[in-house]
Amino acid sequence: MTTQDARSGTGRPAELFFEDLVPGLTVDLGVVSVDADEMVAFARRFDPQWYHVDPDLAAASRHGGLIASGFYTVSLFMRAYVDHLLSRAAADASPGLEELRWLAPVRAGDRLAVRVDVMGARPSTARPGLGTVSLTGTMLRLGPDDRPEQEVLRTRFRGWFAMRQIEADPAEANAEADADQADADRPGGGRPDGGPIAANPSTAGPSEDEPADSGGPPEAQRTD
Repeated sequence: MTTQDARSGTGRPAELFFEDLVPGLTVDLGVVSVDADEMVAFARRFDPQWYHVDPDLAAASRHGGLIASGFYTVSLFMRAYVDHLLSRAAADASPGLEELRWLAPVRAGDRLAVRVDVMGARPSTARPGLGTVSLTGTMLRLGPDDRPEQEVLRTRFRGWFAMRQIEADPAEANAEADADQADADRPGGGRPDGGPIAANPSTAGPSEDEPADSGGPPEAQRTD
């Protein structure tokens, strides 16, 4: 797959690659607003605990009213991550997360500033052509003056991103092909001593220091 063919997380042509996600980079994922109806509908479907769905019980509790399911909050984070980063980046799957913390209650009407910080990046040992990027995502509640008041969510996770493909210069490729053809036209071309051509290594059996395939994929024991 060439760079031109690489697709972002939403299927559009990618413009960001592994090499662009350098440690220290912060990506602003915008501001999301917590919709009351959506918040409760999510909880009724996926997390129907009383402090998420029963306004009377929640009001009489230490919570002082309904609070969002933490999984609704992280879903808001994920949507912002897709809209503002994965929609532009040559993203592959994610091997998982290391941390997910809900640091403060989230309520209807809250406005949450979202961002991700790149903490580390290295070529993947399990997926050739991909790099593993370590990220920290945060959501902060904004006050009336749009200044951050409180961090409500933090997560640490990893994502796979395609590396940028370097395309060969057509002129250099043609020159190399011409040189190969000229070498092949000489007597004994391709054979420095003019002797028989060695067997194709791809058709030879495994060498003593390269045992036969055990039948399992090499990446089965590695996840990064």
